[in-house]
Amino acid sequence: MCGLCFCPIAIPSEIEFVPSCPRPGPAGSYRVFSRQKRSGSIPGISRPLKFNVNAVYLTQLFKYCSVAFINMKVRPEDSLKIENIVASAKVTDYLDLPELASKIKDAEYNKKRFPGVVLRMQNPKIAALVFGSGKVVLTGAKSIESLSKGLEILGKQLRDLKIDIPKKLTYKIQNIVTSADLATAINLNKIAVGFNLDRIEYEPEQFPGLVYRLENPKVVVLLFGSGKLIITGGKEPEDAKKAVVKILADLRSLGLM
Repeated sequence: MCGLCFCPIAIPSEIEFVPSCPRPGPAGSYRVFSRQKRSGSIPGISRPLKFNVNAVYLTQLFKYCSVAFINMKVRPEDSLKIENIVASAKVTDYLDLPELASKIKDAEYNKKRFPGVVLRMQNPKIAALVFGSGKVVLTGAKSIESLSKGLEILGKQLRDLKIDIPKKLTYKIQNIVTSADLATAINLNKIAVGFNLDRIEYEPEQFPGLVYRLENPKVVVLLFGSGKLIITGGKEPEDAKKAVVKILADLRSLGLM
């Protein structure tokens, strides 16, 4: 195994790279440890011998090391990143929006532009869209935990205004947008031909990605030639992982990965 990056190339175990050798050769030095026992030597103690390595050998070494680093990519199903969670909640039966906007700091309310009050939180970074019917839409969350925390903060703000709010608020996830990376370029033209035509949309003149609608899980996946994916429509974080696994299986069955 290579001592530089631990890639599985055939480097003898007796060789150790010494970049700070006082007398380096053209491209660095190695130390060779003699494993042969000598009379009078202490058992277990190796004797280092130094020699210079030519530039060609070291160039090849780094070439193999770089290949090893490339092969150490994260698996596509482990590259998932939640970009946005949209959820809805019912906090009460009626809210006086003008009064709400006047009493909550930094609240945004312009009835001509949008029928609700916009409350922007900083920690977590979430926006709450509050409507007069008592319905709330939360958007911008990057995790389920931040979504729950954002709803708790909103509930406290409303209770502080003496508004009758249930002690425990619940939400319903409407959409989870997740990104992923296949870590390799893909041929969208071949995918468009090989995939189920009833479930795909591909018009490169209008949109650079291929739209793939899955039934299980019921999500929409946007595939791009770079290998990047956007999964939208999920109701649970696990939906995105299932979608990526399904995409990988489909691509491999067609010999496209």
